[in-house]
Amino acid sequence: MVTALPRTGRRALRAATAALAVLGTALWWLLSTGNEPAPRGQVTLATGVPTGVYARYGELLKQDLAHDLPTVDLRLTRSEGSIDNLRQLVAGRAQFTIATADAVAAYKVRGEPGADRLRACARLYDDYMQLVVPKGSDVRSARDLRRLRVGVGTDGSGVQLITRRLLEAAGLDFDRDIEPVRVGIDRMPTLLRQGKLDAFFWSGGLPTTAVQRLAQRFPVRLVQLGDLTEGLHRQGERTRYYRAAVMPADAYPRAQDGQAVKTIAVANLLVTTDREDAALTQGITRSVIDSRDRIGRQVHAAQKVDLRTAVFTDPLPLHEGARRYYLSVKP
Repeated sequence: MVTALPRTGRRALRAATAALAVLGTALWWLLSTGNEPAPRGQVTLATGVPTGVYARYGELLKQDLAHDLPTVDLRLTRSEGSIDNLRQLVAGRAQFTIATADAVAAYKVRGEPGADRLRACARLYDDYMQLVVPKGSDVRSARDLRRLRVGVGTDGSGVQLITRRLLEAAGLDFDRDIEPVRVGIDRMPTLLRQGKLDAFFWSGGLPTTAVQRLAQRFPVRLVQLGDLTEGLHRQGERTRYYRAAVMPADAYPRAQDGQAVKTIAVANLLVTTDREDAALTQGITRSVIDSRDRIGRQVHAAQKVDLRTAVFTDPLPLHEGARRYYLSVKP
């Protein structure tokens, strides 16, 4: 016969179990980092707009870090996108962030404050450029956007950076040939549905929740961007981070009518600075790689995080802590 513990006994058992879990994590940390003390304290990760993939990825990573680094309190802060994220990082308002490789390269080329201090932890997943229009629209290429109201992303966003380059590849002037509406993915779907936009650009992982929800409520279509690849690469060094890609037919089933869509993709990087603690950076990098499958079940883009490709963080060198992690798991 099994006798149930009294309530106070159960509380004590739970507390003891939790303490053992923390102790076990601390022991694992000491063994895996050469007896360095486990990192602790508050850390901020700059993500993105609430309906974007950056924000959801950050929420799920926060859950994993609570288990992997229980003495670290990860706080999430929103932003307007990649360029804004980098500015938050170098200003000290965040210790880690996510940014696209092209945005990082542009930040460095312009000699923005703190650009020389940027370091990478990992290459994450790719963002796919998405041009969304009402299903009945005559737009079949970005070249058809002339004189239309187009959502281009907020100032300081990676979306606007690549949109400008795509429009140039299409032979259009950003300021003269379209009516640019500088709003983000948190507002563009509603404006399209209300007839206040004719189209919008978005750069994000697949699927992006805001686009997915829009397609469920309003008939939309994704426009191919594959015809711009050659023109994009003619722009030179600044566009070498883009690659031709295909959005699979099941990315947004209601918006693609069973058809794959040719587009442009760019890698996302987990970024920090050279002033960040090596032990903390090593621990966060480890969690990012180890959490791929769990996060990937809810953010499909995260399934692309891969230990074999995570070290390819051009245009940034690896942070020392990230380098230590990759050396520790090298076969």
